[in-house]
Amino acid sequence: MSLSRRQFALGTASCAACAVAPSIAISNLSLGSASITTVSDGYLTLPGAFIFDPMPKQELAPILRAHGLTRERLTPECNLALYRDGTNTVLFDVGSGPDFMPTAGTVLNGLSQLDLAPEDITHVVFTHAHPDHIWGLLDDFDDPVFPDATYLMGKAEWDYWWSPETVDTIGDARVAFAVGAKRRMEVIEDSVVLIEDGDEVLPGIQAVLTAGHTPGHMSFEVRQGSQAVMVLGDAIGNHHVALQRPAWASGSDQDQQMAAQTRLRLLDRIDADDLQVAGFHLPNGGLGRFERAEDGYQFVGNSI
Repeated sequence: MSLSRRQFALGTASCAACAVAPSIAISNLSLGSASITTVSDGYLTLPGAFIFDPMPKQELAPILRAHGLTRERLTPECNLALYRDGTNTVLFDVGSGPDFMPTAGTVLNGLSQLDLAPEDITHVVFTHAHPDHIWGLLDDFDDPVFPDATYLMGKAEWDYWWSPETVDTIGDARVAFAVGAKRRMEVIEDSVVLIEDGDEVLPGIQAVLTAGHTPGHMSFEVRQGSQAVMVLGDAIGNHHVALQRPAWASGSDQDQQMAAQTRLRLLDRIDADDLQVAGFHLPNGGLGRFERAEDGYQFVGNSI
């Protein structure tokens, strides 16, 4: 089942009316002389069907119970990773801005709590172009919120959202995603740096193609010496079914089969290389580790 745009809007509106804000924590991790901090952009209110519809209901039920969730409503955090090495101040994604959901779009408040102004951001690195990751690019006057930043995005991701065919092929529920992404990308067209899988996009930051959630989704391995963090974006989009049943199709992914294969490969890499993770929709600030559990993995947060 796919949600129509109207069903999605009605579902999120009804969720917003009854939503209880999740407990959002700031999380910080040292990487040698550098650091990664998560900056909250608020949280989303989603109908559970947006993720759970393709999943087997009987097998799903005990997983949801174990995490205190229901099939009706989800309120995932939105955690933007901020990397600082003394030279560069790098923000991964820009959040929702004011036009997506009333519960999100608070990144500037989060930055101000760290005594940072928008002008302090030297680079914005996009994982992908869904609304909660790119719609915060522009202010109310359609000017970039981070005016002094260099923008970087995967070439495959850019080409997908830039294509005039996307709005006609993405499906009714995501038409607004395509229109909104293109409008924002037009503003940075002449200044964006397009990157490829494996590129060292900045010192210590390597692009890792993790396609499936979107056609050109990128994650990023941030490394200083022997310490490393994988900035996940939405390649692993939650702490429940994505970790316990990574091979299951998720309704939030544009290419569900590819996304499942990507999750399995990414989890193997994170486990083999003993990486910490920064997850956009993981709880308690989104920084932590994946530890092996009886069924797959569990997320252990690093909130402070």
